Amino acid sequence: MTTPFPFTAVVGQDDLRLALLLNAVSPAVGGVLVRGEKGTAKSTAVRALSALLPEVAVVPGCRFSCDPAAPDPSCPDGPHEVGPGAQRPARMVELPVGASEDRLVGALDIERALAEGVKAFEPGLLADAHRGILYVDEVNLLHDHLVDLLLDAAAMGASYVEREGVSVRHAARFLLVGTMNPEEGELRPQLLDRFGLTVEVAASREPDQRVEVVRRRLAYDDDPAGFTARWADEETAVRQRIVAARELLPSVRLGDGALRQIAATCAAFEVDGMRADIVMARTATALAAWSGRTDVLAEDVRQAALLALPHRRRRNPFDAPGLDEDKLDETLEQFGEPEDDDPGPDGPGGGGGQPPSGPEGPQGGDTGARPEAGEGGEPQASGAAEQSAVRAAEPFRTKVLSVPGIGEGAAGRRSRARTEHGRTTGARRPQGALTKLHLAATVQAAAPHQRARGRSGRGLVVRRDDLRQATREGREGNLVLFVVDASGSMAARQRMSAVKGAVLSLLLDAYQRRDKVGLVTFRGTAAEVALPPTSSVDAAAVRLESLPTGGRTPLAAGLLRAHDVLRVERLRDPARRALMVVVTDGRATGGPEPVALAGRAARLFAAEGVASVVVDCESGPVRLGLAGQLAGELGGTAVTLDELRADSIAGLVRDVQGGAKRRAA
Repeated sequence: MTTPFPFTAVVGQDDLRLALLLNAVSPAVGGVLVRGEKGTAKSTAVRALSALLPEVAVVPGCRFSCDPAAPDPSCPDGPHEVGPGAQRPARMVELPVGASEDRLVGALDIERALAEGVKAFEPGLLADAHRGILYVDEVNLLHDHLVDLLLDAAAMGASYVEREGVSVRHAARFLLVGTMNPEEGELRPQLLDRFGLTVEVAASREPDQRVEVVRRRLAYDDDPAGFTARWADEETAVRQRIVAARELLPSVRLGDGALRQIAATCAAFEVDGMRADIVMARTATALAAWSGRTDVLAEDVRQAALLALPHRRRRNPFDAPGLDEDKLDETLEQFGEPEDDDPGPDGPGGGGGQPPSGPEGPQGGDTGARPEAGEGGEPQASGAAEQSAVRAAEPFRTKVLSVPGIGEGAAGRRSRARTEHGRTTGARRPQGALTKLHLAATVQAAAPHQRARGRSGRGLVVRRDDLRQATREGREGNLVLFVVDASGSMAARQRMSAVKGAVLSLLLDAYQRRDKVGLVTFRGTAAEVALPPTSSVDAAAVRLESLPTGGRTPLAAGLLRAHDVLRVERLRDPARRALMVVVTDGRATGGPEPVALAGRAARLFAAEGVASVVVDCESGPVRLGLAGQLAGELGGTAVTLDELRADSIAGLVRDVQGGAKRRAA
């Protein structure tokens, strides 16, 4: 068995360690979400925590870790008699990103349930994690329906398995810890809210601290057992402190003054719902117990706010989690009681401050619209100098752009697909383990053979060959690849701001529909992949915001680069279908025969059946209609910036599907 890295040997990361320890003291706090860049000891700290948890008493032979002093009356292995139990270490169970629903919640033997009326149940990871730690690395990459099941179990303290009228329930109380790298995609806001605390971690920029990290890691790798033995006294001290804090916790008094500060803080930061108030109260109480006190002080409320509120005050998906500590201190001072200690701006903890904002756009200078030259209201691309990035206009709501046909990609909310969840459309023989029984089809398959099988009595004789898997239709997530023209013909500041606003609106839509996104830009003499396909939609928004403009319009280069991106992505994820959104005025300049080259590049996508939409950015009284011609070459559809807004986009899905039908014809 691998010796875990000692918890007390982790260098720095004070907020991370404190949040984990508070949950060890009071699991009712609701778990921890750890956000941070790769290589910041997220997984190391979580795995090390399990060694600090006190041993648990369990009913011997119970697969669901029932407490012998108060066994679960609904335990599938029960009923159990109250009595002495066996001691075992607290478990840490890891949930893999690719786990199935049955692996998480457990599986029923449907064949035995139908034929014998027996609830034969194989426990899942939720049962294994009961009274321990459930750790989900890269929780942001977990399928949404698994996250929903996971958080429901964490909130209710029980897991329910329902299959065709057969149900099993068992206790599932655990410390939930998730880690994630925000660059790989965000959790939905409603899922963020279900984690009690959140911590932002980053690698230290102090050379001395980085040296100590490397020194300890090398020493551990050379001799794990010896390194762990050197930290045994510190580990024992922390373990004893956790036990003492748990015993003290019921005696901690949460006074009216502290409650008023908690309520005022949540109101001041405009968090939704009441979960934040409850989590802050539980966290502040655990902080007092951890400090060996029976009264909650203002410093406990402050630290609880820094841990419980940053992820709950995001007003839109592209806002970075954070908390204005000056505003927090003002609120606590305003609503504080005279007897409370004032921690001031240098109070304990930290790490909950506002992270640096994204690129700020131009400072000073002319930010208004510039006159547009040329007959069509466009500046001449050949003479356009590079300009600094402009801010995106205010985003707006769009309607769905979907890929025609029925896919089989990852679960999402954009295009039709055959999925594990959704409406039932038919039945088939199961390929592998049966997950969704089609009861009527199973009975129909078994019925003709009852006499030959010697059926007697009321029971139906069902064999494995009779079982039928339900086929379901739901929605999938797609790869939305943005191909953005950043050339001089798009460089008018007012128009480029509107273009970025439109792309940002589509990015928001992609975030809500759980898509992957990519960003290809072209200007000057070449095209570049500004962002390879990723689930991090907010990363695409940051790249878009900092996009400069100017130079010629190598449209063919942009399309060819997009073609390469899609080709590689098909090899990596062949089930995920693509939707290409080309944002351009349709002009092509630079090099020999730029228009003909662009047309040939566009026809590559039409030949491969790639769904595409061209957002026509041409403006002015005279329009050349080049974007519409490009859409025709792509086999897709064109839509203007004005048509992209709200209900004006309603016919766009039909146009995309119509383009696919024309390609098929």
